[in-house]
Amino acid sequence: MANIILNNIGGSLLLFGLVGFFSSSSSSGSSGISFCHGFAYAPNFITKIIQEDTGFDPKVEEGNNNNNNQAAAEDFTMPAVKTRFPPEPNGYLHLGHAKAVSFNFAVARMFDGTCNMRMDDTNPTKEDVEYVESILEDVKWIQLGLYEDDGKNIVPWEGDVRKTSSYFDTIYDCAEALIKEGDAYIESLSAEDMREYRGTLTEPGKDSPYRTRSVEENLDIFRKMKNGECKEGEHVLRAKIDMTSPNINMRDPTLYRIKHESHQETGDKWCIYPMYDFSHPISDSLESVTHSLCTLEFEDHRPFYDWLIDKLIPTGLITSKPRQIEFSRLNIQNTVLSKRKLIQLVEQNHVHGWDDPTMPTLSGMRRRVCHHQHYDYL
Repeated sequence: MANIILNNIGGSLLLFGLVGFFSSSSSSGSSGISFCHGFAYAPNFITKIIQEDTGFDPKVEEGNNNNNNQAAAEDFTMPAVKTRFPPEPNGYLHLGHAKAVSFNFAVARMFDGTCNMRMDDTNPTKEDVEYVESILEDVKWIQLGLYEDDGKNIVPWEGDVRKTSSYFDTIYDCAEALIKEGDAYIESLSAEDMREYRGTLTEPGKDSPYRTRSVEENLDIFRKMKNGECKEGEHVLRAKIDMTSPNINMRDPTLYRIKHESHQETGDKWCIYPMYDFSHPISDSLESVTHSLCTLEFEDHRPFYDWLIDKLIPTGLITSKPRQIEFSRLNIQNTVLSKRKLIQLVEQNHVHGWDDPTMPTLSGMRRRVCHHQHYDYL
């Protein structure tokens, strides 16, 4: 593990390549940097996209900000900017997550918007309340100093902490709506056969023999899945898109799978759970998120994100159309930032827990050398 020495969060922001993007300074520094709401604002492609979408200019001096932006916004119909940070509670946050936290909250703040905090709790086999509590603590810590009132720190996110599980009923209704429109079907191939039918990055896939099931049959089986009448692995629900698409993520992706597992929030109510790619855009829309900021590994997933939103808006189950934009993920040389590998280190007792000072987790950094002086680095 690399010997990373960070004296404060500002140091970690240097690592993220975000210097000039966030600061609590009150005077301009390098060329091209302006200040808005106490932030050093350096335009980048995402802020330019949001500015074009909203007509809101973060660079306008605060004294004239309201009048200028109100006039500019008259030609726009998009609501106030809303972002979200939606981690899965299956581990502790690490430095890579810190970039996503800082980016989502700061972008919202720059545009006089808000950022939601949402737990993507769609996989009950890997999630735990311990992880939920640690994530909330870490997000508060990394945002410390930005949201204070008379010296008392308050939570940085908008409203209550959201949970994808609280949308399970609507997400299920969305799945049934797709089935009724002929845009989803029940797949009964084995996992191995599904991989074979899916094709490769260079070879197209081929249609499943179950792709032509009737709407009535698909609904009947799906409801049996929901009622616990089917075994794990017996069926999955898939979108019906294009098995020959050059984008492998558009080759009839899985929407729901069977898991006879108790959920930390919903108990034993559900024995089918939505896949992340299915629940994610629906949750964004239900929360009226305007800009869904993701890391680059989700770039190839964006066509499905847009396809799903476009299919569901006419049903009335969702109404808003978020825009997904990707940014580069954080990689640190000689440092493990894979949650799967970090879990392995913890479970095999190579470290003394998630907050071990040698771990690149935020809780580990707090125990190591990282004394919090948020955004005072510049």
